Amino acid sequence: MSLLAVGTLGYDTIETATERREDVLGGSATHFAMAASLFGKLGLVSIVGQDFQRVHLDLLRARGVDVGGVEIAPGETFRWTGRYGDDWNSRTTIETRLNVLARFDPVIPDAFRTAKFIFLANATPAVQAKVLDQVEKPEFTMLDTMNLWIETARADLMHLLRRVDAIVLNDEEARMLTGQRNLIRAAGGVLGLGPRYVVLKKGEHGAFLFGGDTHFSLPAYPVEQVVDPTGAGDSFAGGFMGYLAETGRVDPKNLRKAMLYGTVAASFCVQGFGVDSLVGRSRKDLDARYDELMSIVTV
Repeated sequence: MSLLAVGTLGYDTIETATERREDVLGGSATHFAMAASLFGKLGLVSIVGQDFQRVHLDLLRARGVDVGGVEIAPGETFRWTGRYGDDWNSRTTIETRLNVLARFDPVIPDAFRTAKFIFLANATPAVQAKVLDQVEKPEFTMLDTMNLWIETARADLMHLLRRVDAIVLNDEEARMLTGQRNLIRAAGGVLGLGPRYVVLKKGEHGAFLFGGDTHFSLPAYPVEQVVDPTGAGDSFAGGFMGYLAETGRVDPKNLRKAMLYGTVAASFCVQGFGVDSLVGRSRKDLDARYDELMSIVTV
């Protein structure tokens, strides 16, 4: 197993300006896995309740995701309810119910411990650190985080940043982490905290990659109609890490290509609720849109 993801499987209730959907399959690890599986097999570690539908585990299995690290615990699965504004840039969390996720203590199966590429999806820094304690000499580890952990678990997060190769975060989180308003300075400040690379997500305005040996910016793929942006960032990470794991190389050129694949995966994600628009996609679909994006960004 070359790629391991640790994160959340859950159900979302999503409200947009035109529609409301309940019990949509979601969670950071779900979106990541659905995108990353377009490149090859991966292992998944998470926790769900007894209410988690078997059909959804079967969906992941059918995509080449090894769910042997998913614990089924007494209780209910993680649930999130959110509402989006008309412009998609504003999101309001209405309710978060951690349920069994509140007692998530990740145990990495032996078969996953030698994975060379690790994605630590959004979770408490303490939980993410437990994952790193159990894996053996990964070649590349990427961390996701959020403003809550920057505010409430800053010391743990700072220690963790010295143990990972890359971090993916949005512009607000980069500013919170460094106190710098200018994004270039903020990215440089994050690099100074330990990771070799920083990926800054800018939503509809694209993404940036910063590192000592590379500096790259990329617009978002122009999607004609956005249906639901939930999970776009995790889908981006899935495309990014999936490509790196498939090729087994981490160098400036390959990282830039990974950025394009991540952007394409995110563009598919936003075209349906939850992972609906990723379910029927193939690597051929991904490559076709990759070529389209290349034609947009290449002179």
